[in-house]
Amino acid sequence: MELSDANLQTLTEYLKKTLDPDPAIRRPAEKFLESVEGSQNYPLLLLTLLEKSQENVIKVCASVTFKNYIKRNWRIVEDEPNKICESDRVAIKANIVPLMLSSPEQIQKQLSDAISIIGREDFPQKWPDLLTEMVNRFRSGDFHVINGVLRTAHSLFKRYRHEFKSNELWSEIKLVLDAFALPLTNLFKATIELCSTHANDASALKVLFSSLILIAKLFYSLNFQDLPEFFEDNMETWMTNFHSLLTLDNKLLQTDLVSNAIQFLASVCERPHYKHLFEDQNTLTSICEKVIVPNMEFRAADEEAFEDNSEEYIRRDLEGSDIDTRRRAACDLVRGLCKFFEGPVTGIFSGYVNSMLQEYAKNPSVNWKHKDAAIYLVTSLASKAQTQKHGITQANELVNLTEFFVNHIQPDLKSASVNEFPVLKADGIKYIMIFRNQVPKEQLLVSIPLLINHLQAESIVVHTYAAHALERLFTMKGTNNTTLITAAEIAPFVEVLLTNLFKALTLPGSSENEYIMKAIMRSFSLLQESIIPYIPSVITQLTQKLLAVSKNPSKPHFNHYMFESICLSIRITCKANPDAVGSFEEALFMVFTEILQNDVQEFIPYVFQVMSLLLEMHKNEIPSSYMALFPHLLQPVLWERTGNIPPLVRLLQAYLERGANTIASAAADKIPGLLGVFQKLIASKANDHQGFYLLNSIIEHMPPGSVDQYRKQIFILLFQRLQNSKTTKFIKSFLVFINLYCIKYGALALQEIFDSIQPKMFGMVLEKIIIPEIQKVSGQVEKKICAVGITKILTECPPMMDTEYTKLWTPLLQALIGLFELPEDDTIPDEEHFIDIEDTPGYQTAFSQLAFAGKKEHDPVGQMVNNPRIHLAQSLHKLSTACPGRVPSMLSTSLNAEALQYLQGYLQAASVTLL
Repeated sequence: MELSDANLQTLTEYLKKTLDPDPAIRRPAEKFLESVEGSQNYPLLLLTLLEKSQENVIKVCASVTFKNYIKRNWRIVEDEPNKICESDRVAIKANIVPLMLSSPEQIQKQLSDAISIIGREDFPQKWPDLLTEMVNRFRSGDFHVINGVLRTAHSLFKRYRHEFKSNELWSEIKLVLDAFALPLTNLFKATIELCSTHANDASALKVLFSSLILIAKLFYSLNFQDLPEFFEDNMETWMTNFHSLLTLDNKLLQTDLVSNAIQFLASVCERPHYKHLFEDQNTLTSICEKVIVPNMEFRAADEEAFEDNSEEYIRRDLEGSDIDTRRRAACDLVRGLCKFFEGPVTGIFSGYVNSMLQEYAKNPSVNWKHKDAAIYLVTSLASKAQTQKHGITQANELVNLTEFFVNHIQPDLKSASVNEFPVLKADGIKYIMIFRNQVPKEQLLVSIPLLINHLQAESIVVHTYAAHALERLFTMKGTNNTTLITAAEIAPFVEVLLTNLFKALTLPGSSENEYIMKAIMRSFSLLQESIIPYIPSVITQLTQKLLAVSKNPSKPHFNHYMFESICLSIRITCKANPDAVGSFEEALFMVFTEILQNDVQEFIPYVFQVMSLLLEMHKNEIPSSYMALFPHLLQPVLWERTGNIPPLVRLLQAYLERGANTIASAAADKIPGLLGVFQKLIASKANDHQGFYLLNSIIEHMPPGSVDQYRKQIFILLFQRLQNSKTTKFIKSFLVFINLYCIKYGALALQEIFDSIQPKMFGMVLEKIIIPEIQKVSGQVEKKICAVGITKILTECPPMMDTEYTKLWTPLLQALIGLFELPEDDTIPDEEHFIDIEDTPGYQTAFSQLAFAGKKEHDPVGQMVNNPRIHLAQSLHKLSTACPGRVPSMLSTSLNAEALQYLQGYLQAASVTLL
């Protein structure tokens, strides 16, 4: 694509169409952009548009499109073509920083994100001058430019907060600190001074405060990995400035600045080498009284978010999003201080909690915010260690959590109306979630009907928290790793639980509430067969919901839990009544057809998984409705999307397991298509294991005659891949395949097909691949397949006894005994860096495995061989009977003593001897 006015005009028109609410206009435009994004100069056209277009909407759209393009395509994936040509990469890096700094804030944010994505891949090695370019801009004195630099630096360096420690990471952080620490400290001091100079200028303070927020975030990121020597000298200065800032009239300060400054104090007070800065009782009291208590208050902005922006409120409160609230920062500071000063801090706050509760008791309808702050304080004080999955795992022993629960939490939840004091209801429910491991089980059981009742609350926050709390309670583990709360204990509430959960999805603002859908899934999982009487109603509601959201999927988690719930409905019902599978197919197939026809990319991988589950419920036959779909599953376009590959392979495996004979007779012309899929997958390092899954199913289930003509070509393809691009993962899969082939067609057939490709190739495969590499095979079933296959080669392949291959007989036996007795060889050569399937960038939906559509592990030799060691002993005995004297003689001359000892143990266990 040339950098021409005509192309800029075309791009402008298509970008406009992508904003059209009508899918008939929007989708073709999106498809067009997808089709041209691989062209040279495409990203440069987007950058030109966002710089020169006269229409602001086009500038913003171009910036978002550019960022998403970078997100999908910048990473270079091994074995895949480079999606952005080198000249475009160089031009982007040369122009993006100045362009970002001269753009309006809305566009600046998008370009800043794009820089951080590029930086994640290229910085510092492939983009060494980025830091210098950024630091030089601090001298501009223009805070629009400075904030652009700070925002970019924040998006680039915030990953240091969650990356594992490593020398490579620390070297990078040291490089950043060498260039950034001093300029950042000087900028911080200068900005604080400017705040004093412009104390009465609200608009100037707004800009300066936004800089301080970003500086605080950067300081936090650069200190997170604990390299103290870089800021040690200035720490007292930073501390004093932030403490002073926070004791100003809080109403003048922006929430983001306050929360980031408090987060800074929280991160510092947890570090042992800064403990001395907080030891003075006056400092501690001042922080508790003047910083923490005022910021625990439920502010007008919080109330507004609670009522009018519930989704954002929930996201911040439950998930701890990056844009932290003052309250969360204050809670973190309490926890941080309690690390070294638990006694004094608990003492200071106990008095505050009691006085807040007394104020509430005087006039609840007016003073409810006092109780809210008291609950937050108790929660912060008591929480020493917490995880998303398990709630509080370590609590402050100076706080009596059960007593507080019974006296101050339960009464609010037992009140007559679920809509009265919604903030306190939400606080109480959250308390149950957080302290579920500290509150006795009998109190939790008392809470369950109260939570079910609050699913009807009008407040989105309240009914969402109720659903989330139920879901968390239903996953709690008791003794022996079973659920703490049993299906029997929930049985009295099943009907009202399911009714209220599905009703909650009809409440305003909650039609796609992921917490409610997750609670539905978890209820099904816990209750199992208790839900069967309600399945007809439930599956109707789930199908209606699926149809509605498929029109415009926008909530990935909600969608995932919805499909999990559908899978659970199928599993639980069909376990009790296998014939019920037909009624599920009747209910779901119409919606599935619509999803496939409309190419709803987000849902297609899920549909394939549910179809696999349904098909596997059938016994040895494929209904005609599935066979009609079979040819469509082989279409190359479906296999282009990475997210489709695992579920599609699973679905084709289900076809082969349930109806290989039908395919061989009614769809024989589709076998080349099936093998074409295998050929495509085997060529990719990321997906070759999926190719082997498919190939193994073809070999195991298809009638031999239907694949005879293709067998040699299959092996030739595998040998070509071995020759061109041998990896550990490929070799492991290859070993399992050739041994499965040996079990299915016989050892002699394996030897003959190898030697028909190239004379003496069988010996080469034994010597160069099977004997040295068999120790790398992992997985019980995989090891068993290899053991049974190698046993066949040793005992059922005449050329192993009387040709030049005989010299490999004992080394092969020794390798097999090693597979049984030695630890797995899990070494991987340094040059092999496998990409993860989910890491593959692109338009494709990443594959999301449905836990409740999971496939049982299949053992193809399960009926034939129970214990492979005994099987080896019995097979050797049979061989020695056919040629007496040969086997003991071969063993005594070249099998090592340790292996021989193991073998004698197998023979004894099998009660056989060698003749």
